[in-house]
Formats: sequence, C-alpha cells, structure tokens
Amino acid sequence: MVVERKFIDDALVKHEITKYLEKTLTKAGFSRVEIQKTPVITRITAFVTNPGRVIGRGGSTIDSITQDIKTKFHIENPQISVAEVKNEMLEPRLVGRHVANALERGANARSLLHSTLRTIIENGALGAEIVATGKLAAKGAKARQIKVRFGYIPKAGDTVKLVDEAHVTSYPKYGAIGIVVRIVQPGTQFPDREIKKIEMPKSLETAK
Repeated sequence: MVVERKFIDDALVKHEITKYLEKTLTKAGFSRVEIQKTPVITRITAFVTNPGRVIGRGGSTIDSITQDIKTKFHIENPQISVAEVKNEMLEPRLVGRHVANALERGANARSLLHSTLRTIIENGALGAEIVATGKLAAKGAKARQIKVRFGYIPKAGDTVKLVDEAHVTSYPKYGAIGIVVRIVQPGTQFPDREIKKIEMPKSLETAK
C-alpha cells in the first residue's frame, strides 16, 4: 500500500510540475517534462522549442525556476536541464496547442483534425488520435465530440504507458473546447505485437 501511494504521489507531483512549467515556459514552447529521482538529486528535464528562453541571461531564468520547484513542490536538490524538441509534430502538447490556436481563429474543426492527423502520420508516428470535445459549431449549437484516429493506439494494459498524451483547452468565442492528443512515437516496440509502417488512407491524403 505504501508503494502504491508513492507511485500516486509521484504522478501528482509530475502533473503539478508540468502545469507549472507549461505556464512559466509558454513562450519557450514547452512540450513535456521528464523527472528522474536519485538518492542525491532529482533530475528534471524540460523539453521546449526554444531552449534559450528557459536559460535566460546569465542563467537567471533557469535559476528562478529551480528555486520555485524546490520551494513549491518540496523537492530537495532539483537539477534542471533543457532539451530542444526534435520534431514538434510528434509532441502531443505542441500539436494540441496548434489545434487549439487554429480553432480560436475559426478553423473548421473536422478538416483541421484530419489534416493535423495526416501530418503526424507523415512524420513517422505509428499511431495517433486527436479528440476535440465542446461547442465545435456556430453559436447556439450543442456540444459534441469529433475523434480522428489512425494506426495502433493501445487503450488498456501496461502498453498504454508507451503512448504519449497531452490535454489542451481551446477558448474560441462560442465556448471552451477540450483537446486530447495521443501519439505513438516512431520505433516504439510493443511486447504483444509488431507494428509495421502504416499506409496513409485516401481520406487523410486528401485532408486540407
């Protein structure tokens, strides 16, 4: 029971740190965070599109973030490093923000989700899913859900941990829209099956 509680606590701390970094590093293009605990230090790696904005002049920004994490989340000896995102279209949070911004500009939700899914698959993902829930039509329309999915996306068991996932909220003028993005990265190995390169269906090839 103690071990289970520790896993829950660790997950909650990671969630809270993610929320903090997402807010603090918005202009740096924050995508995700990895946390590795050792007996001496806690290594925290922030993945962003613009590492320079995280470090700041003379390291002032990253020093401030380190102190905040130490104080707010009671983490002793945090060591923060910054890694540059290699491919934005394989990062669920960045894809979600792209979709959110486009919806706020009035883009057609169904077309947007299909074209975004196509781009993710073109960048090598073995599977991807985008779900948008909320008022996706004009003023007065009922809330509904649009889900687009292609490739292999496990939904149960330990293999779910191999799927990268992010939740983002869009705020167009007709009401909030929740966006969930799930991506299976290129080269992911599943213990129960072999995933080969997937062929793009015509419905996605023609998406704009």
